[in-house]
Amino acid sequence: MYGTVARMRVRPGMEDRFDQITRDIGVGRAPGQVAVMVYQMDRDSNEFILTVVFESREAYFANADSPEQHERFMKIMQVLDGEPEWNDGEIVYSAF
Repeated sequence: MYGTVARMRVRPGMEDRFDQITRDIGVGRAPGQVAVMVYQMDRDSNEFILTVVFESREAYFANADSPEQHERFMKIMQVLDGEPEWNDGEIVYSAF
């Protein structure tokens, strides 16, 4: 499995819109996508961590390079205070 962890700041007052956008994007919207998790940080309610899991590195990059993903990204950027910090990598362990 392969995925990304993104740290992002939502503009004040846009938390509900961010929530709606992330729910609209949701899990299973991209081929090979396995899971999506969004965390709102306790220490700063405008800071969020997004994790996305794909079946493979190939599925992840096929999605990342797709016009559909660019459209989803542009929707999220409408409510963010700057670019997310992206951290991509191979998932070496998981348990659910």
